Amino acid sequence: MEKVRMCGVTAILHSKTSSNESLNADATYDVYRSLLKLQHRGQDAAGIVAYNSSEKRFHSHRSIGLVNDIFNESNIALMKGDMAIGHTRYATTGSDSLNDIQPLLTGYPLGLALAHNGNIVNYHDLAREINSKSSAQLLTNNDIELFQNIWCQSFSVCKDNSLAALIDGSRRIFNDLKGAYALVGILGERGIFGLRDPYGIRPLCLGMRESDGRKSWILCSETSSLIQLGFDYIRDISPGELIFIDRDGEIFSRVLVDQKRPSTCMFEWVYFSAAESSIENRDVYSVRLALGTLLANQIKSKYGNILNHFDIVCPVPDTSRTAAIALAETLNLPYREGLIKNRYSQRSFILSSDQQRQRAIENKLTPIISEIKDKNILLVDDSIVRGTTSRRIISLLKMYGAKSVTMAITCPPIKYGCFYGVDFPDTSSLIASNKIISEIELEVGAKAIEYLTIDNLEESISHKGICDACLSGQYPTDISASEEFSKRRSELRI
Repeated sequence: MEKVRMCGVTAILHSKTSSNESLNADATYDVYRSLLKLQHRGQDAAGIVAYNSSEKRFHSHRSIGLVNDIFNESNIALMKGDMAIGHTRYATTGSDSLNDIQPLLTGYPLGLALAHNGNIVNYHDLAREINSKSSAQLLTNNDIELFQNIWCQSFSVCKDNSLAALIDGSRRIFNDLKGAYALVGILGERGIFGLRDPYGIRPLCLGMRESDGRKSWILCSETSSLIQLGFDYIRDISPGELIFIDRDGEIFSRVLVDQKRPSTCMFEWVYFSAAESSIENRDVYSVRLALGTLLANQIKSKYGNILNHFDIVCPVPDTSRTAAIALAETLNLPYREGLIKNRYSQRSFILSSDQQRQRAIENKLTPIISEIKDKNILLVDDSIVRGTTSRRIISLLKMYGAKSVTMAITCPPIKYGCFYGVDFPDTSSLIASNKIISEIELEVGAKAIEYLTIDNLEESISHKGICDACLSGQYPTDISASEEFSKRRSELRI
């Protein structure tokens, strides 16, 4: 896949013990470890904000780059806290400025730190409205500042009642902000909280760890972080839910909107999430196996005697490997690793220009010539977005002797832009938006392309509701402001 981007968020609180020794366990270091497990969701930048209840002080460190490049033993030690939140960034709004890196921290009220994964479609409308008021001005180009502004207004009204202010602000957010968001935050002296949009487009889960009589709580994008840190999975945060965890480890949670049709992004299972994660209690690895099996059945019914057409099944590493294994088993074809990935390269979909993506592909994949030479290859990938990656990979395989390359794609054709935090808001850039399959085959150099059907995608995920707007054009939220968003996003890329 020409890789698409997302963000990762996490929040951790170590509750007080009877002796108020919450700082014996450092939330900052745990958040750092969690971000390492969420690095695949965003490679532009990362940040951590921690709160030290003994000092009554926030600590913040944010920078451009990968998590391990930004954080080290020395700066983590200077940020010790009993509450912390973190973010790995892939920018769909805002710029590469340090000011636009999350988490965002403000001193009022009590100190409020926020980070989110997603995108607010009507950001520019709301930003103009806020900036037109003399009482408030936005200082960044990041849509997280909209949340901050709304909550600050609610705290000014609710005064000393922190929970009431969080509830009031959340209701306003659900009403005014159109788009997708899974948000985590710290309220100084009080606790951590999380919020998920009314359609549940972006994931957010809750976990708990108990040690030496102390409970620790985590809110994060993926369960892989829970596994890494030894937390037990409790549940996914519901669409439209606010959850607040105070310093004693007591939980308040409430769904604040009328029930909507759940619309979790199908890409979470197909591509974004780590294979070891579970989204909405649906195991990502199992879904990818099912994707491969059902796609294999489609191919089998079309081609008949498979051995007359293909010699090997080869995955595009890494995401498509699981599906390729299942596909090969179902078709009774040899599975071969014909392409080896450079572990130190970035995910190419996550890069911000075609030129960067092309260079990334050149640096990322090396063929095993003995496995591909003189072979008719069935090449498995998770998706085709712009066509850049597919064209380069097929060219590489043919350069080193492949007889033919047929693509097996575990996602149906992507025809419509995404305005919910995935980096293809401009429909015109999508190869399937204006080309039929035979034209796409010619464009990328494939002998044939076999796409999974939407029905088989839904069967593989087997979830009560998914967002497939990029496939069907049916968006769960109001996207009337999407044209301006797409235009502004394109301008930032120039």
